[in-house]
Amino acid sequence: MKRKLFSIAFLAITQLFFAQEGTVINVRLPTAQKYVFTPVIDIEASNVKSQGYTGTCWSFSTTSFIESEIYKNIGKNIDISEMYTVRNTYPIKAWDYVMRQGKTQFGEGGLAHDVLNSIRIYGLVPQSAFSGLVNGETNYNHSKIVPELKKVLDAYIKNDKHSKHPNWKKEVDSILNVTIGKIPEKFMYDGVYYTPKTFLKMTHINPDDYVTLTSFMQQPFYTKFILNIPDNFANGSFYNLPLNELVTTVDNALKNGYTLAIDCDVSEKTFSQKYGVAIEPKKLDDDKKAMTYIVTEKEITPEYRQQEFENYDTTDDHLMQIVGMVKDQNNNEYYKIKNSWGTTGDRIGNGGYVYMSKPYFKLKTISVLVNKKGLNKTIKEELKIK
Repeated sequence: MKRKLFSIAFLAITQLFFAQEGTVINVRLPTAQKYVFTPVIDIEASNVKSQGYTGTCWSFSTTSFIESEIYKNIGKNIDISEMYTVRNTYPIKAWDYVMRQGKTQFGEGGLAHDVLNSIRIYGLVPQSAFSGLVNGETNYNHSKIVPELKKVLDAYIKNDKHSKHPNWKKEVDSILNVTIGKIPEKFMYDGVYYTPKTFLKMTHINPDDYVTLTSFMQQPFYTKFILNIPDNFANGSFYNLPLNELVTTVDNALKNGYTLAIDCDVSEKTFSQKYGVAIEPKKLDDDKKAMTYIVTEKEITPEYRQQEFENYDTTDDHLMQIVGMVKDQNNNEYYKIKNSWGTTGDRIGNGGYVYMSKPYFKLKTISVLVNKKGLNKTIKEELKIK
């Protein structure tokens, strides 16, 4: 009887029973492995919150990042108001929209540096001093605020009969006072009276301590440039690193106890808050399987990353906070991401956290915000960061 040959690859994907000189051979296949995650790095972070029906993830994520920085600075867990920053940023966006005569985006979105810009000008307040909830509301919903503001701004820009809204700044402020609340000038926290500026001083937060890093090929690496994305209304600058160095820089910051704010694309089917994972499978057929089982992921090159950014398959959808790292049983590493979609509901799993694989990070991350102290000496020198 002629002996049949089977490749190892074939044996690995199917179960074979055949007779060879009267002997039955049973080849058993390895079963698919469900994720078993083990913590690698876990940095102190505040509780998961919900941004509600708003596009203010930029404030929730970066405020959470600032809360971790405050804990690192003074050893206190302080619940910082996200909506204080949002309340102060809407008028800045309105000014930009008016001065550009409506030829730009006006919406709820923003980026991490918008929080730093607000802190620099207006300081910080605790959640207890400014919740951003009015008239007994318990959940955030800004779906009517932006259209109302835009109506006023557009009327001024069109200048219909010298405009029905000549005092648009006052009208914007009035709308925000009614819908989000009046900005506190003074408040008490832990038995001490503060202003937003003195409260900021107490936290030891310095907005100039932070930098935003990215990795794109349209600009030279190790330079600083303005990234042209819709929510960058403030024309914030980004430091450009080669992709692998961006990853090692994030790892280095985490290993040294620094969290990061991350801006990335979460519109992919393989980003799942329900299952608590974000994966970039090599095979399209593995998209659903990857929510539960370990699969082979794509190798992400800088060229592929650039292609996906330029064809709009990667956009700045959402901001969150990187608070640590985990690994699966095959030693694949994932970033532990704190989201701002709450902790309850059918679509929320893993306590509101998402474990993001490094291939997903490489492909879908727009930028990260980090404390300069979390950068190693070589990166600082290459980027000319003091």
